[in-house]
Amino acid sequence: MENVFSGKKLGFGLMRLPSLDPEDPSKIDIEQLKTMVDIFMERGFTYFDTAWMYCGFQSEHAVKEALVDRYPRDSYTLATKLHSNFIKEEADRDKVFNEQMNKTGVDYFDYYLIHDINVHSIEIYNKLNVFDWIKEKKAAGLAKHIGFSFHDGPELLDKVLTQHPELEFVQIQLNYLDYDSPAVQSRACYEVCVKHNKPVIIMEPVKGGTLVNLPEIAKDRLAKLGSDLSVASYAVRFAASHDNVKMVLSGMSNIAQLEDNTSYMQDFKPLTDEEREAVKDVVEILNSETMIPCTGCSYCTDGCPQNIAIPKYFSLYNNEMKENPENTKAWTAQKAYYKAIAKDFGKASDCIGCGQCEAICPQHLNIIEYFEVVKERFE
Repeated sequence: MENVFSGKKLGFGLMRLPSLDPEDPSKIDIEQLKTMVDIFMERGFTYFDTAWMYCGFQSEHAVKEALVDRYPRDSYTLATKLHSNFIKEEADRDKVFNEQMNKTGVDYFDYYLIHDINVHSIEIYNKLNVFDWIKEKKAAGLAKHIGFSFHDGPELLDKVLTQHPELEFVQIQLNYLDYDSPAVQSRACYEVCVKHNKPVIIMEPVKGGTLVNLPEIAKDRLAKLGSDLSVASYAVRFAASHDNVKMVLSGMSNIAQLEDNTSYMQDFKPLTDEEREAVKDVVEILNSETMIPCTGCSYCTDGCPQNIAIPKYFSLYNNEMKENPENTKAWTAQKAYYKAIAKDFGKASDCIGCGQCEAICPQHLNIIEYFEVVKERFE
């Protein structure tokens, strides 16, 4: 596997793309995306990561238009995934895979992943023989390399890698806030991958923007380093500094983000000891604040019987607590946004406690409990 992830360590995550409508991620700004792809490729980066349901099921279409139709097949590498939510019987595996090939316009995938293995989804993958199926895709040359993305604890990860040594790489969530988090356990999961000698791909290095939109006290701590590097750079470089990490995915939703990420990852330098100390201080600052550690992946919203805008409300709450922690302001933008969003979506108080959102949440959040604090603040 040493030659599988050759080249630069930054990958283009295609889950949060530039949009023509902030309220509709499926309305992708293709022209801006084409410019971003061009810059990315010109600077020597070649890894693109998408999935069946990203951007309202339109990300794979966008890949075809912005990348596949415009560049030779051997000039880039493309990864996509099969998610348990969209397969009910064995025949669905090929239905999704074949449609993914049609949507992207390729005749093989460089990397194909079993998407989001966790204690619930693995039952579906086992029942539908997905592990044997994905090996067949590799044997047929339709998937050059096979692996999986993972959102669960190190014990299950160790079990999966022990039972399926044929899987060549693992994609995990790792960032400096989650590194020693009891819920996410990034460090422990990374160490399991090292134990099994599996290359690692990193997702959520900036935790859905949380490690970019830092409170001022945390930004000031990084500013003391005296560098002109961006706040995001410390998070991405933290992830990339691990020896077994071969690729760090960044979901870039505009040209400015792409320009920034590629600037410091073109000639990647691991974090210095001084930078690591600063990052540790930022973690202490963030852990001392009241925040909901939602990454905004929106897995929880599909199928919500009350159509509650869960990630939007959690993001508003986090911003509210940064701006107005004592609730002394009668009006804030967050309060206004909450009322506006609630006209088209269910409110936090509309939750019926069915738990489907918690079952699928990659962060294992107690969403129903968090609804109570959101309701108290905004309703």
